[in-house]
Amino acid sequence: MNILLVDDHIGVAQGTKAILERRGSMKVTLLSCSGQVMEHLHNRQYDLILLDLYMPELNGMELAKLILDYEPASRIIIYTGFDIATHFNMMVNIGICGFISKSLPEEQMVRAIECAMHGDTLIPTYLFKQLRRKEVSTIEQPMEDAQEPLRDITLNEREQDILMGVAEGMTNRELSAKLLISQRAVEYVLTGVYNKLGVKSRTEALIKAKRYSLLSVSMI
Repeated sequence: MNILLVDDHIGVAQGTKAILERRGSMKVTLLSCSGQVMEHLHNRQYDLILLDLYMPELNGMELAKLILDYEPASRIIIYTGFDIATHFNMMVNIGICGFISKSLPEEQMVRAIECAMHGDTLIPTYLFKQLRRKEVSTIEQPMEDAQEPLRDITLNEREQDILMGVAEGMTNRELSAKLLISQRAVEYVLTGVYNKLGVKSRTEALIKAKRYSLLSVSMI
């Protein structure tokens, strides 16, 4: 099994490479710069890609999206030392196969990779208990003269967080700092919100969110 591991923490990455290659069936290639990955993938193919969540140039989420846009069949696992509960919905939306904690024992790390290769995702019990997906839904009632049918509108937790920040007057930069994600990720989520609501601006999004009770009125 050929694995690409992308992590700017060289010492940690080398330790993980040694753990995985002890299995005999895994060959691991290391890259420390996320900005080099796409060019590298033009010339090489891998069975699985492990991406560190927080990297200076492109974070793991941004890089995963680029890779999956280029090759939708790619199997990608987020590889991190941080809690990913707040990123879970976005990981699912992007199409990531799962995640591995850098602190996992060797056997669990290998098992998580093997599960991903078989199309399964291994989720630790502590995370499973946290993952009650907090979503709000409404049925959009069109104006009397509109011809479009009723449609279901659902905002997940991350989309709610960002829209609430918009309601508070926060910029994309401020939202990025508050939520510990990149500005590009903020823009990506906002675009998704606009598409769901059928709007083209922050103001329109807030008006529609208020109309259909997708956010607390006090936040609008």
